[in-house]
Amino acid sequence: MSLQNIKINALKVSLGIILSAFAVEILVGIFSNSLALVTDSIHAVLDFVVTAILLVAARWATKPPDREHTYGHGKIETMGSFVGGIIILIIACFFIFESISRLQEPRPAVLPGMLAIGAAVYTLFSDVARIVILGNALKKTEGQALRVDFYHAFMDMGSTSVALVGIVLVIMGFYQGDFVAALILGGLLAVLSLKLIYKNAMELTDAVPESMVRTVHDIVSGTEGVMKTESVQIRRSGSDIFAEVRISLKGTSSFEEAHKISANVEKNIMNNITNSKVTVHFEPTWSDVPIDYVVNNVASSVQGVAGIHNISYSTTKDGVFLSLHVLVDRNMSLEDAHKVSDEIEVQIRKSVENINHITIHLEPYVSIPKSIPVEDLTIEEQVANIIKKYSSVKKIGRVITFQLQDIFKVDIDCSFDGKLTIEQVHDIISEIEYKIKNQIKNAIVTIHPEPN
Repeated sequence: MSLQNIKINALKVSLGIILSAFAVEILVGIFSNSLALVTDSIHAVLDFVVTAILLVAARWATKPPDREHTYGHGKIETMGSFVGGIIILIIACFFIFESISRLQEPRPAVLPGMLAIGAAVYTLFSDVARIVILGNALKKTEGQALRVDFYHAFMDMGSTSVALVGIVLVIMGFYQGDFVAALILGGLLAVLSLKLIYKNAMELTDAVPESMVRTVHDIVSGTEGVMKTESVQIRRSGSDIFAEVRISLKGTSSFEEAHKISANVEKNIMNNITNSKVTVHFEPTWSDVPIDYVVNNVASSVQGVAGIHNISYSTTKDGVFLSLHVLVDRNMSLEDAHKVSDEIEVQIRKSVENINHITIHLEPYVSIPKSIPVEDLTIEEQVANIIKKYSSVKKIGRVITFQLQDIFKVDIDCSFDGKLTIEQVHDIISEIEYKIKNQIKNAIVTIHPEPN
């Protein structure tokens, strides 16, 4: 049997017991002229209404989520409990009013006897049976409706006990004893019902215990890999608890790592909070991440950027001075390229603190087509003639040309004097590349230097 069926069956049995207790008390109360039994039978009628409301609420609460109730229908059970609490408060006020009224009335002419005691004892045992049945159901499943009826059964047992004591005291000659006891019971019922109303009213407004929020916050912050717990939002729907958590993770984390950390956060919450359903949102944080890594990720995400390289920065007392090279489409206008540059600067300043100045060097980007290398003697000759003019180049190696439409990709192997510094070699290569591009239109030149 499912847990929800256990809950509903327990409420059904409770409803049947209440109906039988009402029938016994109202018949015997009228026959024996016992106002205590008649009053308690009216109480049983109200019990019947409360339990019926809780039963309907528990049934509706089992409906699955739909387009209008994305969190399910658990709040219907809370609504039933709220209404039940109001009815219990009305019952308590009725007890208080009746008790005060009867204390001012003269001694009744007809007093109840042993038959009334028998009816009260039957009702008392009925209340005990309800407590046992509902208590066993609560051990197996949770639910506001079930718990409300469980507490209600205790109240019923108390009110029946008051009626029984009142009848016994009347038989012993102290006819006002049951009125005093009923007054005390009415006060207790009023306090309990107000607590019940407040609890369910808070739940209907999505209030949860502060301790639960603190617990979830501590669980999230204690999960390995979580840099910061940004927010924790919790709401209850019936017996289910929905938690939405937003966390910050290192910007260097891969998507796989981020997913693993989020799964651990979800698992840790569900292991500590019963019936919890958790949603985790994660976002990157760049604190404690190297500046060049942050800049590369932020700048690369800007639309129009084809590549980032040569990122360098200096930190002084006046702030961070940053420079980087950005590749953009070679056919892009200067105006559009400058807009890309401005957006890069805006995004970097958002992600890196204490930036004093940013220098962005824009370079044309030409996509390298995938094509079959072709031997082009004309180009090789042109290249050789240019390179031969540099005495620092000891040997010209292989020249490979890739061609697609009007674009030429020229790869050259050259041997240099091994004693030259890499900076000197770079300057010579840059000069050679510049001269080749002047002679060969749309050329993309790459020179690989080797020591002679």
